Amino acid sequence: MEVTVLIPTWKPDERLDELLRRLSRQTLLPSRVLLLNTVDEDQDGGLTDLVDEYRDCFPVLSVFHIEKRQFDHGGTRHLGMTFADTELVLCMTQDAVPKDRHLVSALARYFEDPLVGAAYARQLAVRGSSPLERYTRSFNYPDTSRVKSKEDLESLGIKTFFCSDVCAMWRRDIYLEMGGFERRTIFNEDMILAGKMIQAGYRIAYAADAMVWHSHSYSCVKQLKRNFDLGVSQADHPEIFSMASSTGEGIRLVKQTASWLIRSAHAALLPKLILDSGCKYLGYFLGRRYRKLPRKLILKLTDNRMYWEGHTFDTGI
Repeated sequence: MEVTVLIPTWKPDERLDELLRRLSRQTLLPSRVLLLNTVDEDQDGGLTDLVDEYRDCFPVLSVFHIEKRQFDHGGTRHLGMTFADTELVLCMTQDAVPKDRHLVSALARYFEDPLVGAAYARQLAVRGSSPLERYTRSFNYPDTSRVKSKEDLESLGIKTFFCSDVCAMWRRDIYLEMGGFERRTIFNEDMILAGKMIQAGYRIAYAADAMVWHSHSYSCVKQLKRNFDLGVSQADHPEIFSMASSTGEGIRLVKQTASWLIRSAHAALLPKLILDSGCKYLGYFLGRRYRKLPRKLILKLTDNRMYWEGHTFDTGI
């Protein structure tokens, strides 16, 4: 199976260099790598030299520039999908670095099952990550693979259609059949599409043997804003997120993290866990109810001001 890799970029740093270097050494080499580069004031983010360095490593390496005001999490990735002509398309972010040479092949093998519409990789906390971040990654991305279907909704809940475009491979014909990513979405384009696939009887694979280094250390304010946008995406797509609530999964994460902190002699981090969790929940709570909030408050709460500033909307106030 041939694979196209799509990577949206915005002022990339050395991690993109490392990502491309490791992609160029994969046992299953991508036939095309497409960088969807968001530009600000006609700057290319330093991609010219990087593309020149790696152009000979892939059959096709190309860059498509997008103005900042035109970027959309779903719409930009869908644009990349229209440029791809391979059976499989791997979406990655510029800060997701393959752990080894088998990332692409490990994801691709799940598509031997014709009902698998997407397969996503395991995310590992980078060196120097906090204990909280390490445990959260292991909670969301365990070391056991699983192929999920509609029959798992009762036992797995929202985890049934959990999927992350940090590193997720999509079968292009099923992608197109489902209508692709939402053309305008603040966040969660991956889970919205995965949910549609589950509803249609397709399967989502979690590939624990396909691994990328990817983690963050967010402040409480950043957590609040990201979870506000998460709540907005769920409020805008009840046809997907009414299948299962994410609140129960969030509570389970907090409880298990607290237990792990105590067992592993990190009890001093419990206040931080409580503060972070409170910020996450507050952001999510407000995001789910964004239509009741004034525009000025929404612009303070969101992590994606361009989404709101570039479009008119009615919050009912």
